[in-house]
Amino acid sequence: MADQISLLNEKYRNLLSIAFGFSIFSNLLKLTGPLFMLQVYDRVLGSRSVETLTALFTLITVLFILFGALEFARSRVIARIGVRLQTAMNIPVFNAVLRAFAKKQNTLGASSALQDLSAIATFFASPVILTFFDALWTPIFFLAIFTFHPLLGWLSVCGGGVLVLAALSNQFLTFRKISLAQQQSNTAATIAGQIEAGSDIIFSQAMGTAMAQRWQNELETGNSNSLRASDINGLFSAFTKSFRLLLQSAMLALGAWLVLQNEITAGAMIAGSILMGAALAPIEQGISQWKIAQKARIGWKNLSDFLRLHPETSSPMDLPAPDANLTAKNITLFSLSGEKPVLQNVSFELNTGEVLGIIGKSGSGKTTLLRVLMGLLAPTQGDVRLGGATLQQYSSDQLGKMVGYMPQNTQLFGGTVAENIAHMSMSPDPKRVAAAAQQAGIHQTIMALPQGYDTQITPHGFQLSGGQKQRISLARTLFHEPLILLLDEPSSSLDALGLQALESTISNMKANGKSVIIVGHRPSALSQCDKLLVLQDGKPTAYGPRDTVLHQTTQNAEDSLRIVRGSTL
Repeated sequence: MADQISLLNEKYRNLLSIAFGFSIFSNLLKLTGPLFMLQVYDRVLGSRSVETLTALFTLITVLFILFGALEFARSRVIARIGVRLQTAMNIPVFNAVLRAFAKKQNTLGASSALQDLSAIATFFASPVILTFFDALWTPIFFLAIFTFHPLLGWLSVCGGGVLVLAALSNQFLTFRKISLAQQQSNTAATIAGQIEAGSDIIFSQAMGTAMAQRWQNELETGNSNSLRASDINGLFSAFTKSFRLLLQSAMLALGAWLVLQNEITAGAMIAGSILMGAALAPIEQGISQWKIAQKARIGWKNLSDFLRLHPETSSPMDLPAPDANLTAKNITLFSLSGEKPVLQNVSFELNTGEVLGIIGKSGSGKTTLLRVLMGLLAPTQGDVRLGGATLQQYSSDQLGKMVGYMPQNTQLFGGTVAENIAHMSMSPDPKRVAAAAQQAGIHQTIMALPQGYDTQITPHGFQLSGGQKQRISLARTLFHEPLILLLDEPSSSLDALGLQALESTISNMKANGKSVIIVGHRPSALSQCDKLLVLQDGKPTAYGPRDTVLHQTTQNAEDSLRIVRGSTL
């Protein structure tokens, strides 16, 4: 966190220094009003000199214009700190969120990380920092009041102490409620995302009422906590405003009494009242903006914890393109709890032009093994090598282009068909897009869409069938011409044309010296495989040439059935 989000960074420190410098002169110019009042009451009225009044007013006009310019300048500087901070941190935080969800590890805080960053940026772009700079001058203004009379000084100090106590009480009473409200708001947003993703299932299986109730409960609880915090904050804000007005009246009353006692002049009475208002204004503003500061504090803590769990790693240099040789040696991966291995001593070798089939029951570790082969999960023991180098020696971008992956559940993104095929590139290469679509057997189907490759894919846009989505997903997988193709249950959603395109793709991969790994439940779905790996509870139970493994698997199944029949008899 210290390396990724820190105001000690040179450019932020320089901007804050500039804003603080402006604040010094801005607060010095706040003395203009009290000094003007002092001179008018004590000199102008006593001498009845119009020339003196004109000269003083001309001077303070210039000073107040300068004051306004300084206020505008420092507000612009602070606003740019917030914008630059968010601009600098958007990509690192987004990448950390992406890593968390892709690896499915330590995802706590991932859903709210971007919101936390926004809360921090809002804090630095808001007047809260300027209020803090102004509050540093409160003791100086109190000292200036003491020069008029000690009683006036002590009255202002006691009044300021009451306001500070109110600010601390506000922090103590609202911090937990605001934190809970923020967590519940994030939970409600997560539920809303689940509803959007699973809308078909929710609607068709009459789950809408229950899901809506869950979403509503989280929102209502969060709103309730937020409302209570706002009520408390509003109470202290109202108290602060009314107390400050009362304090100013008390200051005038005490000043008038001192004037009657001939201990101060009328000008000192007015000047002291104005100075006390300037001294206490930052405290009042701080209380009214306390919610912004609290959200930023919570966001800072959450984002710090999240980025600590998902640090940004340096990318290794790009290596020359390897051969399509993939080997896994003694791959063992433990669950997050560390109690049970998800994969245990998995080994295989995939040579160029070969197709490996991975079969097993649901929950046997097939998809987890694919995630290890993609570099998303690092094995606890063992290693995976592509072209002789471990996966960690390749940058994520290079590895993502060399290892193509088509998941079982297709996910397309908001954009055109061409952009989806081109991995959401802002300027997709038309030739490469068309070539990938033709290889996936979806080119003619795309041409028949309303705008062809420029057809927008959005939740409310043109609707594609499951088979069309799967073939576009296949085209996307082939776009970078990968060396290794990983297919997770590829026949689950493909239509007849899609299956033909898939078989043609696998044949072309083999003919071009590339390799394919297919995950499936049934051996019958793996007709083009050269080798088979059978997993059971994360352990390899068979590995070798396809026909040998199929024969062994069939023989084991017949033996098991024979035992069952014998025990029944």
